[in-house]
Amino acid sequence: MALLRKINQVLLFLLIVTLCGILYKKVHKGTVLRNETEDDSEPPEEMEEEIPVVICAAAGRMGATMAAINSIYSNTDANILFYVVGLRNTLSRIRKWIEHSKLREINFKVLEFNPIVLKGKIRPDSSRPELLQPLNFVRFYLPLLIHRHEKVIYLDDDVIVQGDIQELYDTTLALGHAAAFSGDCDLPSAQDMNRFVGLQNTYMGYLDYRKKTIKDLGISPSTCSFNPGVIVVNMTEWKHQRITKQLEKWMQKNVEENLYSSSLGGGVATSPMLIVFHGKYSAINPLWHIRHLGWNPDTRYSEHFLQEAKLLHWNGRHKPWDFPSVHNDLWESWFVPDPAGIFKLNHHNS
Repeated sequence: MALLRKINQVLLFLLIVTLCGILYKKVHKGTVLRNETEDDSEPPEEMEEEIPVVICAAAGRMGATMAAINSIYSNTDANILFYVVGLRNTLSRIRKWIEHSKLREINFKVLEFNPIVLKGKIRPDSSRPELLQPLNFVRFYLPLLIHRHEKVIYLDDDVIVQGDIQELYDTTLALGHAAAFSGDCDLPSAQDMNRFVGLQNTYMGYLDYRKKTIKDLGISPSTCSFNPGVIVVNMTEWKHQRITKQLEKWMQKNVEENLYSSSLGGGVATSPMLIVFHGKYSAINPLWHIRHLGWNPDTRYSEHFLQEAKLLHWNGRHKPWDFPSVHNDLWESWFVPDPAGIFKLNHHNS
């Protein structure tokens, strides 16, 4: 019995040694293969960085989206990935417009936004019903749509980019900031702005300071506002700070208490962002968001000033594809005709 035990111990020892040898070879081989792969790959610093740009394509103004994309793609050598966001009934049309036009060379993904996430969060408002369209709130839900990027650019559809979008992407965000915006008091041409009668550039123009909930925020009504039509986003910070949840909280409060409305300032998407990002956002170079081109069809910027601008934004009622509007020649130069012939320019002001 003692001899048999000894033989079993020896066999067990040999089995353990054999298994250790096999494991060593596998691990060693795996390490070698991994190192060879790393050695053959392009160093990270030499790989071309992908710049994600999120832009919405609404059914009635899809031509705006295509013009914006065309202007971005034509003015940069950077590797752009366009995330074009639409509602379910527009997705095939978005894809066809891109694939059957001069935009067919772009790198893009078409994403569906499901408006069910907005249920119970939007207060009916007859003042400017176009501002209640579901796609107007896509900027609130970027982490639900975009998953693999650390930094993202969001743009409204009524913009034209005249500079290299790489510059905007390179905007520095301070530690702890989830987003960068262009402040309404940082516009480079203050004299031009003074001519825009009724233009709001403070929190007073967006929030109802008669309401206790707004007063309790402790934000001065004279605080400069910002425009969320151009945003550079740090996705990690956005998720860490649960920005989407914070925005939804204020949307629900507005449904209950009517804290802001589209009759105040620039609409229902701006106000919750002003509250959530108060004192906690970085600045975008003002030339990267020259706006209010759609504010008043009787007010024009100087041509020299517009040439210096990196991005033009026709926020307001007067869009450059419609009549009346101003500086629409700058927009029309980037227009991509609709292959389906549905979207047409209104040339009454030509």
